[in-house]
Amino acid sequence: MTPPASESTRRIRLIIIGDEILSGRRQDKHMPKLIELLSQRGMQLAGAEFISDDRDGIAATLERSFAGGDVVFCCGGIGATPDDQTRQAAAQALGVPLRLHPEAESLIAERCAEMARRGSGSADMSTPENQQRLQMGVFPEGAEIVPNPYNKIPGFFIRDHTFMPGFPVIAWPMMEWMLDTRYKHLHHRTTRVEHSFLAFNLPESRITPALEHLERQWPGVKAFSLPSMGTGHPHIDLGVKGEPEAAAQALAYLRAEVERVGGSLTPPE
Repeated sequence: MTPPASESTRRIRLIIIGDEILSGRRQDKHMPKLIELLSQRGMQLAGAEFISDDRDGIAATLERSFAGGDVVFCCGGIGATPDDQTRQAAAQALGVPLRLHPEAESLIAERCAEMARRGSGSADMSTPENQQRLQMGVFPEGAEIVPNPYNKIPGFFIRDHTFMPGFPVIAWPMMEWMLDTRYKHLHHRTTRVEHSFLAFNLPESRITPALEHLERQWPGVKAFSLPSMGTGHPHIDLGVKGEPEAAAQALAYLRAEVERVGGSLTPPE
């Protein structure tokens, strides 16, 4: 197994599980929310993956992911219907059995009792409906629960992977809780900035050598180039991101290079 990355360089990734996303029946909202939550804490998303509800496919993805040493948030597929295969796939990927987690069992029973008091269902956990609900607390052996303030039915955590339902109203508080408890020590570990500007009268191919030189000259800085494809004055959104001092130097270089190769920093009249 690949050893965990050092704490200062740990990557954050997202895995979205669900055929409804891939078919277009639902639109993913988790990635922009996680980016927002990470940004507020001086962190950033390193990658995202969207996969189907196929158990073997999920297991193969998770097996690679568990071996990678990243911090990973997984959304979707932890319910108790036939299309929910994430709990089973996680256990398969880890080579461990599934077990009813005692804390999850207690929390699900509390939820059933609350529903019964409101006149919905029964507090008797031996009923078929409640036995089915308990399946949502069956996690890979060794997992810890992730609290759910919305309806108490927990997610689970194992090997730096946090597993949450697909519902944003449930998943997003879980994300925040994990970031602010288990991963609080990763907040604002590095200071990074992003600067950009618009360049006019310039084909992207002409500025590309400057972008390549920039990344060699300032190794911790990444350059980006986003040409416009719509109406209005053609332009390129050029920029840099990285450590503040190096990024400022790289930005000044890039702006000067635009003008040196015949581009303009202002739109044509």
